[in-house]
Amino acid sequence: MGYSVGQVAAFAGVTVRTLHHYDEIGLLVPGGRSHAGHRRYDDTDLDRLQQILFYRELGFPLDEVAALLDDPAADPRAHLRRQHELLTARIDKLQKMAAAVEHAMEARKMGINLTPEERFEVFGDKDPERYAEEAEARWGGTDLYAESQRRVARYTKDDWKRIQAEVDAWSERYAALMADGEPPAGEAAMDLAEEHRLHISRWYYECPYEMHRRLGEMYVSDERFKAFYDSMRPGLAEHLEEAIRANAARRG
Repeated sequence: MGYSVGQVAAFAGVTVRTLHHYDEIGLLVPGGRSHAGHRRYDDTDLDRLQQILFYRELGFPLDEVAALLDDPAADPRAHLRRQHELLTARIDKLQKMAAAVEHAMEARKMGINLTPEERFEVFGDKDPERYAEEAEARWGGTDLYAESQRRVARYTKDDWKRIQAEVDAWSERYAALMADGEPPAGEAAMDLAEEHRLHISRWYYECPYEMHRRLGEMYVSDERFKAFYDSMRPGLAEHLEEAIRANAARRG
């Protein structure tokens, strides 16, 4: 006869309402019904629910979970391997944070004042909350946002240092290019615009040329982005936006 919705809710630590919702959207449709029409879940349903909850814990949106689980080419073992990798990365990050908390507790007990760098070392050089709400409001339902969230969740402090080093080196070369009077549609500027696009694709999400062009428009229309790029050299935001457009046209 399988398991009732109440039993499954108790097993999994979710609400009955959640299971009803999963059924309604086709994410987890129970394999059977009782004579009275009540939902009955079998072991296959429980396996799928476990996979759903793993992915949800890792921050995947429901529509993406459905796409992953319903992919006919997907091997159930591949799901477990992927989840294991993501969870291992999260565990590693949490262990580092736990060690930082223990360090702070020990320092406080011994009356040692930590330096500002020591207090925030575990977070790396990236402010995890900066623009987070706005980014989710703008792009939270998109595949690109989900991909970016998956990637950055796994980055270590060393990863963020590498990212920042790439940005610093690129900005120095772009500022020098402008100082030399290189026009936005020149080969050197377009090459650096292409490098900018590849940096996004490597670290955050695949950035095709049309997406890159739209980002360039935002760099000049949004005052915060404009200020960020212009801090490298006055006028760099507009120069880069033109170089991005020229590069996209060059690449077809």
